[in-house]
Amino acid sequence: MTEPGTTQTLPEKTDEPPPDVIDTSKMSTGQRKALEITEAARESGHREVSFVADLFMGRWTPRKLYPYREPDQSERETGDAFLGKLSKFLKENVDPDEIDQTGEISQEILDGLAGLGAFGIKVGRQYGGLGLSQWTYCKASTLIGSYCSNLFAMLSVHQSVGVSQPLILFGTEEQKQKFLPRVAKGEISAFALTEDKVGSDPGRMETRAEPTEDGQHFILNGEKLWCSNGLKAGVIVVTAKTPPKMVKGRQRDQITAFLLDMDTPGIENIHRCHFMGLRALYNGVIRFTDVKVPRENIIEAEGKGLKVALTTLNSGRLSIPAACAGVSKRCLQIAREWSNDRVQWGASIGKHAAIADKIRHIAANIFAMESMVGVTARMVDRDKKADIRLEAAITKLWGTEKTWEIADSTMQIRGGRGYETVQSLKNRGETPYPVERIMRDSRINTVFEGSSEIMRLFIMREALDPHLKVAGAVLNTQLPWSTRIKAAFKSSLFYVRWYPKQWSPFGGEIPEGMSPQLGRQFQYVARTSRRLSRTLFHQMVRVGPALEKKQVLLARIADIGTDLFAISASCVRAQQMLDDKVGDGTVCQLVDDFCAETRLRIEEAFRGIKQNTDDRGYRLTQEVLGGNYQWLENGIVEIQYNNPESVEEPTN
Repeated sequence: MTEPGTTQTLPEKTDEPPPDVIDTSKMSTGQRKALEITEAARESGHREVSFVADLFMGRWTPRKLYPYREPDQSERETGDAFLGKLSKFLKENVDPDEIDQTGEISQEILDGLAGLGAFGIKVGRQYGGLGLSQWTYCKASTLIGSYCSNLFAMLSVHQSVGVSQPLILFGTEEQKQKFLPRVAKGEISAFALTEDKVGSDPGRMETRAEPTEDGQHFILNGEKLWCSNGLKAGVIVVTAKTPPKMVKGRQRDQITAFLLDMDTPGIENIHRCHFMGLRALYNGVIRFTDVKVPRENIIEAEGKGLKVALTTLNSGRLSIPAACAGVSKRCLQIAREWSNDRVQWGASIGKHAAIADKIRHIAANIFAMESMVGVTARMVDRDKKADIRLEAAITKLWGTEKTWEIADSTMQIRGGRGYETVQSLKNRGETPYPVERIMRDSRINTVFEGSSEIMRLFIMREALDPHLKVAGAVLNTQLPWSTRIKAAFKSSLFYVRWYPKQWSPFGGEIPEGMSPQLGRQFQYVARTSRRLSRTLFHQMVRVGPALEKKQVLLARIADIGTDLFAISASCVRAQQMLDDKVGDGTVCQLVDDFCAETRLRIEEAFRGIKQNTDDRGYRLTQEVLGGNYQWLENGIVEIQYNNPESVEEPTN
């Protein structure tokens, strides 16, 4: 039996559902349906598991990250030329404050970006795109994010989750020929997934697509919420429930993804949503009434819509932390300039320890963020089918949360001026640093394309997958006793070999060519990954099937794995900079400081796993929700908000 986490040849993909590794007997109907749909949509068939997946199993596989190499000379030259043109265009033609104030992006700007090829960065040249790499796309996201978040949001939605990415991954040649040239030339696209009752719970999707009698078309009815770019899009991807199929004697809901021209009869944009930030986000509610969609517009296959959405999000998520790196770099520039210029108590404020500490963290976190994006982007470029589920989720989680901290620190460093709008600063003759706008625009990053809470749960589901495959059947009360006993025997054989290795003081070799200073940090990651893997195993044994409900506990474990990847990516990139003689050696000082701070955070998380008040806090929360502490709300102006009724689903 092959240990989970090893390089292995996996069986060919099939349409069969995943094995019954999760006991759903005590779940409500809605919970079970949502789980079954999501599990069926999980990716499979990767040639090998990823670096982070190995970390959670206590396996040290640095070859999957090291050495870090940028694209070849030809790609760099082409990419740098595009980035140079893009930077010049933004500076000369785009006023981010005007876009923020008006809530509109002019057609002249959109036409100019289309002329540069900015709407088809990753689309192949044979389809009218630039055909550039994921690495260059992330560099473009950083550049645009540093200047105008509204423009980044439009271009990212269009290319990361809009029509081009699903078709690049799953489209037929006919679909690519028909749609990719359109979106590459500037016809805006979008992805319609979310509904009023559907965020991360696909089982509650209400949009339906019923086949016509001849089976050549589907009739689409429903409503989609928060469809970014939807008000400007010419073509979108829409997910809908199609007729269920029988799987293992039970009906299983099917979710299918369709390509859809927005001028098709029956489509209405019924509301534009407005937000605290990203005020030029063309986000709205789209209604579909008896919309006729050709069968050939199905992406991948009937029932594969959620798989299309989840897989698309993997590489799509990378653009968000890439843009966050740009935002954070802008914050560093503002903090550095202001901290040198502003004098208080006889010294520039950067000389005061409280401010210096903030700048230190901003600088170190930017390097780690950019390293995580770069390492993961290169994984995609080396192998389009690489398993980056964990790396992408971790980079999105870590990058967006650190960027929010950086924006908050920059606001604090600027003081009252940070809270003041750009226009007001201009009117007073002050340097118009856009900190207030950055704060508003940055807050959404920890929410969309997977909130931080959902990302942590996603990370832990993937981290637990090897254990579920080995031992999940043992705990599944829906399986026959004979099957469970056989599974128990096989799992015991695995853990007898695996568990002692997690206590070994050996392993964690330094890759050839890595400096000893960075190598020590690598060894720490290898050593701590074994501690992480046995900690996760101990919690599985202690809590059992209820572990999936211990979301705060799981979040701590996810955060440890996340920080270990941040250290690893930083070391790999730092070594590349040393090899290329970039940074004059200061990079090691930066990485050492980042790693020292991160180690403290990791130790705190380990302590929190053993000693916490999670259960007590959860019980208190349920009492608050039950109205036992409603007296805390006394003393405010009484306003009765309309809350949607909560309907409890029947349990088995």
